[in-house]
Amino acid sequence: MKSPAAILDRNFLEKLERLALRWQRSFPGLVGGTNRSHFSGPGQEFLDHRHFQHGDDVRSVNWRAYLRLEKLFLKMFQVEPRVPVRLLLDVSESMTTGAIPKFDYARGLAAALCYVGLVRLDSITVRPFSDRFGDPFLCNGGRHSVAPALRYLEALRPGGRTNFMEVARQFVAGTAQRGLIIVISDFCDERDCSRPLEYLADFGHELLLIHVWAEEDRTPPWEGDLDLRDAETGGTLEIALGPRARQAYTEAFDGWARSIQQAAARQGGRYIGLSTSVPLEEAVFGPLVASGGLDRCSS
Repeated sequence: MKSPAAILDRNFLEKLERLALRWQRSFPGLVGGTNRSHFSGPGQEFLDHRHFQHGDDVRSVNWRAYLRLEKLFLKMFQVEPRVPVRLLLDVSESMTTGAIPKFDYARGLAAALCYVGLVRLDSITVRPFSDRFGDPFLCNGGRHSVAPALRYLEALRPGGRTNFMEVARQFVAGTAQRGLIIVISDFCDERDCSRPLEYLADFGHELLLIHVWAEEDRTPPWEGDLDLRDAETGGTLEIALGPRARQAYTEAFDGWARSIQQAAARQGGRYIGLSTSVPLEEAVFGPLVASGGLDRCSS
C-alpha cells in the first residue's frame, strides 16, 4: 500500500475538491463551513423575519419594513454551521493484518477525508486510538495545511489492543462540544462495540462508521487444520477449515458487520463497510458518497 502522500496524487486531489463532508444533524451555536443548519442567526442567505426583542442586535433590524409598518422586525439568516469533526483512527495491532494492511488503507481514507475538509475550510481533529488515545492532530487552515496532516498520518505506528468502551469514556470526558465523529476501524474488539457507540451518541454526537476489513477477514483462503492467532491478545484457536466451515465463517462475519451497521442506525448514524480490495478512489466516490458521508459540490 502506498503512503498517504503518494495516494493523494494531483488527479485524485482535483477530484476530491469536488466533495464536502456532510452531517445530518443541526448543532446550534456553530457557524461557518458548508452545511446548512435549521437554526437561524448571522449568515448570508435570508431566512425569515421575527419581531424585535429587547437585547437583539439593532444592525439586523429591517429598517425598510419599519418605515412602512412602524414596527421593528429582525432579519434572520441561514446559518452555515462549522461543526467539529473528529476522526477517530484505529491504530490497534489488528489493523496490521491483511494482504493489503488495513492500517495503511485506513490512513489513506483519513488523508482523503482531511483534504476534503481542508478544502472546504472545515476543522478535523484526527485522534488515533487503540485502548487509549494517542496524540491528536488538528487539521485546519485550508488546503495549504495538507502537508503537515500527511506527515502526521505517515508517522503513526500501529500497536496495542482495541478497547472501544475505554476510548468512548475518554472521549466524552474530554470533549464538551457535540459534533460529527468519523470512526475508521476494523471494529475488532473482544467486547461488544454497540454499547460504546450508543454511549457516544447519547452525548449528542453524530456517528459515521467506516468499517475496514481485509478479504481474508471475511473469507479465509486457507484449507485444513489451522492454528489462528489473535493479533492483539496472542491467543490461539484451532479450527478445521473446509468449504462448509468457510461458508459458515463468512456468514458469521456478515452477521457481525450487520450488527455494527444496526448499532449505527439505532443512533441515527451511518455505516460504510469497505474491503481493502476496493481501490481507495472507488471507495471515496462510491460507498462514501452514496452513504451521504460525502457530498458532491457544484462549486
